[in-house]
Amino acid sequence: MAEVLEAELVSNETANNVFAGLLIASILISAIFLAIAYSPEEGTVVNSAVGNESNEWRAFSVIAPIDTGINVYHDHFRTNETYPQWLLDDLGVNKVCDLTFNGTWQERYEADRADCWDNLTTSDIVYFPGTKIIGTSPDGDGGILILDDPSDGHGTAVTGSVIDANPDAVIFFVEGFSDTAVLAAANQPLVDVISTSFGAIGSAPVPGIEDATKVAVVEKHKLHTGAADNSPSPAIQDATAGPPWSIGIAGYAEEGDDQKEIMSGSYPDISADWTQYLPNHDDIDGYHETSGTSFATPRTAGIISYVLQNLRYEFADNGSGASEERGGMLVSGNNFTISNAQIREAINLSAWYPDFGWDPTSGTMPISPVLPCTQTGWGLVNLSNIEPIIAHLNQSSSLGDRPSDVEACMSANQEMRESYWGAYPSVESSSHDIIKEEYATWRD
Repeated sequence: MAEVLEAELVSNETANNVFAGLLIASILISAIFLAIAYSPEEGTVVNSAVGNESNEWRAFSVIAPIDTGINVYHDHFRTNETYPQWLLDDLGVNKVCDLTFNGTWQERYEADRADCWDNLTTSDIVYFPGTKIIGTSPDGDGGILILDDPSDGHGTAVTGSVIDANPDAVIFFVEGFSDTAVLAAANQPLVDVISTSFGAIGSAPVPGIEDATKVAVVEKHKLHTGAADNSPSPAIQDATAGPPWSIGIAGYAEEGDDQKEIMSGSYPDISADWTQYLPNHDDIDGYHETSGTSFATPRTAGIISYVLQNLRYEFADNGSGASEERGGMLVSGNNFTISNAQIREAINLSAWYPDFGWDPTSGTMPISPVLPCTQTGWGLVNLSNIEPIIAHLNQSSSLGDRPSDVEACMSANQEMRESYWGAYPSVESSSHDIIKEEYATWRD
């Protein structure tokens, strides 16, 4: 089985030598295919879950993108649904901003400045009725709190990708890219998945958010989707995508030739949609095409959200998150439970490698028939994986084991990550902040 193992320090010298040899071989293979493949040319499923009797609402899932800010005025995030008061209370909402929904983006912002934007603090958790968004900005950086500033835009696109995968997701948006920002989501009992799309350039082995994501996954039993770098660098040492408790995500050319994107991390957990059509940050209805692991990652978080929401509906689970009250389970329904490890295993089992249909003019790298795991991990994941994952988890149709060579390759991946991160030195929080400010970048 494609098991997800708990992180532990691996001390066997022989095993480490084998793992190191495998990593070197994978890099050489990737380099060969990069030389062959390089080209100078640049190249929804909707949930209809109904309300449940206990909370008089519906099955739901809460996703926490951690990013620059979000355009709460964009039509992409609008809804006729009003979140129930118990949900707002459980998410710690202490402020409600009733937005203006007439006029241009600038006119709406100006109309709301006095009652909303000019009065926000880092301790506020804000609900924006008429949207799917609850937001907070614990770092206090970036100008206007929570709102995507004119010079940003990254967070709006990231969150748009979540909604494209699960239009019914509840968004707990956190502005920032520090341990503090990640912990703001980790410490929310109702949050299911935290998604981060930033990290050190070139996957440089420097401290990042690994301490906070470990709290989220190991202590709080959530899931973390982390973007691999936008380079062919191996993801193992990357503080966002590398820790064994995180789901590291690279990119592939969905709706293209389904091959690996050249400028996308190697040896991740999985690969997802690299190029998407996502909402603008400074208007109310515009979209743009954008690419990167920054968007493959939240798309995967949205897929997980959809799976959780449907299982909760099927098994009458009226809550979300994996709190102690839920026994640390992401799904806790009628005689049915699902853990974060089971979700990861189902994703790994459902992932797939494409046929060799490489387009030499596409700018992608052909996925090698030899050790494809070193390029794309367990394989590719998109919306087509949703039904098989759900069927496997509700035990209506089990996914089969992966081939033995894939199992061996990804077991080695996991063991290298456990060895590397288990021996990783602890660093004071103040040092983390200094290093992140110097090296961190968004992955688009």
